[in-house]
Amino acid sequence: MNTIDAFEKDIHLQVDFLKSFKKQKPISKTLQKNTLFTGSGDSLISSMLAESFSEGLTCAMDPLDLYKNKHLVKSKHVYFVSISGNTVTNIKVSKFAKKSIAITSKSDSRLAKISDDVILLNSPTHHVFTAGSISFLESALTCISLVKPISVPKSDGIFRNAKSDSKKFKISKKIYVLGNLFTFPIAMFCAAKFYEVMGYDVHYSRIEQFSHMELFSAKRGDTVIIFEEKNTHNRQLVKNLEKIGINVILPNLPPGKLSQVLYCTFFSQFIALNEAKKKHKKDCHFVTAKNIRNVSNQMIY
Repeated sequence: MNTIDAFEKDIHLQVDFLKSFKKQKPISKTLQKNTLFTGSGDSLISSMLAESFSEGLTCAMDPLDLYKNKHLVKSKHVYFVSISGNTVTNIKVSKFAKKSIAITSKSDSRLAKISDDVILLNSPTHHVFTAGSISFLESALTCISLVKPISVPKSDGIFRNAKSDSKKFKISKKIYVLGNLFTFPIAMFCAAKFYEVMGYDVHYSRIEQFSHMELFSAKRGDTVIIFEEKNTHNRQLVKNLEKIGINVILPNLPPGKLSQVLYCTFFSQFIALNEAKKKHKKDCHFVTAKNIRNVSNQMIY
């Protein structure tokens, strides 16, 4: 099975998986104030979602920042999000935390073995090295459920709408993805899927900050994706951007913050997959870009 096919099949596993997802018991608000979430790549995004849904009680931080500032973790409960459980910086930081909890799919990983506790992820995959989808969704929902009581919405309709909507839009090779308090982490996830699958030039930003910074690097024909329900502010942004020839995608998000996170996650996966199919790609960019991946692996592991 090629890696684009595997990516697509893993995407479709998510609907059934969500029906059986086992959420965590939320930690107390008092403990949340003394809790950090950390991880890299998609795992940092899951950590950021915990911060957003905790309404700022918990904090998401980069593991290398924590390693260079060890005093930040010595009195904290730290949740280390790592699918592989072998990211070296996480392992180094876990030694300094007051209490370390691994959120990982590998019970025999180095991170799991050194941590005080383990939350084991067990979502199904097709066991092909490909861009992350269902593993991210499980880690994201696990992190959110640790800080907030949740009820996972019925995902069939959300999934179908995201899939259908993703086919309505054309994109350029230079893309900006914008999000708010709850969807900015997914804007980052969307950018990551374009990096991994297509190797495209993609930027992610908070909606307000885009008008102050990234907008000045945009050119006619570029694409801006806005992950937020339609409102007066973003409608004005769409109008202004379209006047200068920028292609804008403002999909119809469902009501409810968690439903919006699910929709934007599915949409991000499908819009990258659609572009791969359009370009007749068989394998993800990060799989075929071996020299770049070797550098990544040397730094991560």
